[in-house]
Amino acid sequence: MSKSDDLFQRAEKVIPGGVNSPVRAFKAVGGKPIFIESGSGCRIRDVDGREYIEYIGSWGPLIAGHRSPVVMKALAEVLEGVGTSFGAPTGPEVDLAELICDIVPSVEKVRLVNSGTEATMSAIRLARGFTGRDKIVKFDGCYHGHGDSLLVRAGSGVATLGLPDSPGVPACLAELTLVLPFNDSAAIRDLFDRVGGDIACVIIEPIGGNMGCVPPAPGFLELVRDLTAAAGTVLIFDEVMTGFRVSLGGAQELFDIRPDLTTMGKIIGGGVPVGAYGGKSNIMDCVAPVGPVYQAGTLSGNPLAVAAGLAALTSLRRESPYERLEDLAARLERGIHESVAEKGATVQVNRVGSMLTLFFNDSAVTDFETAKASDTVRFSEFFQSMLSEGVYWPPSQFEAAFVSTAHSEADIDATIGAISRCL
Repeated sequence: MSKSDDLFQRAEKVIPGGVNSPVRAFKAVGGKPIFIESGSGCRIRDVDGREYIEYIGSWGPLIAGHRSPVVMKALAEVLEGVGTSFGAPTGPEVDLAELICDIVPSVEKVRLVNSGTEATMSAIRLARGFTGRDKIVKFDGCYHGHGDSLLVRAGSGVATLGLPDSPGVPACLAELTLVLPFNDSAAIRDLFDRVGGDIACVIIEPIGGNMGCVPPAPGFLELVRDLTAAAGTVLIFDEVMTGFRVSLGGAQELFDIRPDLTTMGKIIGGGVPVGAYGGKSNIMDCVAPVGPVYQAGTLSGNPLAVAAGLAALTSLRRESPYERLEDLAARLERGIHESVAEKGATVQVNRVGSMLTLFFNDSAVTDFETAKASDTVRFSEFFQSMLSEGVYWPPSQFEAAFVSTAHSEADIDATIGAISRCL
C-alpha cells in the first residue's frame, strides 16, 4: 500500500470523505487522492516521492509558484519577530489596505477577512444593507463560496427563483437568489425590466473559473454594469480568482469596467488564508463600526496573512510578470491546439491570461450548460494519464488550470508533450 493510500484510509475515519475540501477527494476523476509532502516552484512532491509539474497552485494564489522566496522571507520575519495574531490593529494592515486600494481600480476602501467565502458573504450582506433590498442575482456555474445565499442552482426557467443546491440551505433563503445563465444578455435584460428595482446586488465572476475557464462574451459585462447602475443595484465582481492574476488590477482593469464592490482572496494572501472586500467609500462606510452592517473576525488582518500578501502584491507590482505569464500560457494553449489537430481529438481550450481549461467537448463552451456537455469520463482518463506522465492537472473538468511565473518554457513544453500522449 502506498503512503497516500494509507493516509487516505486514516483520514476517512476522522475527516468527512477523508478530505477538508471536496474536490481533493478525486471523486470527479476516480481513484484515490494523492497526499502532498512539499512543493517548490512549479513542482510538487507526494508522500511516496513522486514529483509532478503542477497547474493548480493552491487553486490560484501561488502566482509565483510554491515557496516564493519573497513570501517565505516575509513569513519568517513575522514568525521570528512579530507574532501570529493579536486581535488588535497593526501597521502592516494599513499598508496592505492602501496597496489594494492603490492597485484595484474601483476600490476606495477595503475590509480584510479570512477567506473568499467570507468576503462574498460580507459583500452581499453589505449590498442588502446599503440598498434595503433582499433579492440578489448570481449566474449559473459561477461559484462564490459556500454561503447559504450562494449555494443555489437554477430552476427550470431562464430567470428563475433559486433552488437549494445543498441540504441545510433553507428554501426560503434560496428563493431570494435569482439565477441566470452566464453570458445571456437577453435573460438579464428581461429580469431587470421586470424586477430591477427589487434587486440588491448582482454578483458575478467576470471570468468564469468554477465551471472551467469561461470568458465573458463581448459586451456582456458592460451590459451588466449599465443595467445595475440604472436600477440602483450594487454590482459585485467576485475577483477572488481573477484579482491580480489576469492583470495587476484584475478583470476590472482588463475589461475597463468598474463594479461597486469587489471581493478578493487567493493572491492577496500569497498562499496564506485571506480574503477582502472593498469598493466605493459610500457603500463601505455602511460597515460597522462606522455603519450598521455588522461584520467581524478575530483573525482578520493577522500578521502572517498581511505579511504574505504585502510581499506577493509588492513583488507583482515591481516585477510586472503579466507579459511573461501571457507568453507561457499562450505557448501552452498553442501546444494543446497542435496536439489536438495531430490526434484528431475533440477538445476546446478556453483561456484568459494565465487561466485556462481544456474541455472534452464538441462545441464552444460559453456557459454552464455548454460546460456540462463535456465528456467527463474522457477527462477522467486524461487526468489519470497525466498523473502517470508526471503532470498534476486540476482534478475536475470544471476547474481552471493556472500557469505561474515559476513555470519555464521547458516545463510548458514537457506538459505539451504529456498532453499529446494523453489525448
